[in-house]
Amino acid sequence: MTISIPKQIPAEVPRLKSRIVGAIGKAIVKLMGWRFDGEFPAEKKLMVAMAPHTSNWDFFVAMPFLMAMRIKVSYMMKKEAFIFPFKRLFIALGGLPTDRKAAGGLAKQISSAYRQHDQMWVAIMPEGTRKRVAKWKTGFLRIAYAADVPILLIAWDFPNKRICVDSLYRPTGDLDTDMQEIQRRFAKYQGCRPENQTEFEEVA
Repeated sequence: MTISIPKQIPAEVPRLKSRIVGAIGKAIVKLMGWRFDGEFPAEKKLMVAMAPHTSNWDFFVAMPFLMAMRIKVSYMMKKEAFIFPFKRLFIALGGLPTDRKAAGGLAKQISSAYRQHDQMWVAIMPEGTRKRVAKWKTGFLRIAYAADVPILLIAWDFPNKRICVDSLYRPTGDLDTDMQEIQRRFAKYQGCRPENQTEFEEVA
């Protein structure tokens, strides 16, 4: 079986150094039978918005692809988790220690982390939960505004066993406009558990 992942990845994309991680990822992707559609943009800093997030399986599908391509995508974790002997491991894998009670909130903390790195991609699930919600949380947009970064939309397409790079979206700064546009772009994809998925109109 041919592994469907991009053969060339722009130099701007943050990368993991370990070739062993890449080999393990490729082996898992081959066993899963999923494919990757799309190309990564040549952007040093951006937010990766992944949806529709409906199941714990989402993580186990996406992670092998990131490993196979040796792409380093950072993610938020509670600062209390960064203790010996796991601290170095979590940081190496992209973990970002966060304090939800700190002044300025997550937007200030993550935007500060962006400024401290030459290359950084941060992954966020816009729904904020695997359960069905009436509306998405605005936190991911507020972080993108504070950090002044574009948003890469990546979707799970479970019926067709695909991970899809949909598009790179550059926020306008208007919460309602940005949220509606991003939701419409994700509307054509179906997650692992459709009953947990928020329904939106597809973009024309």
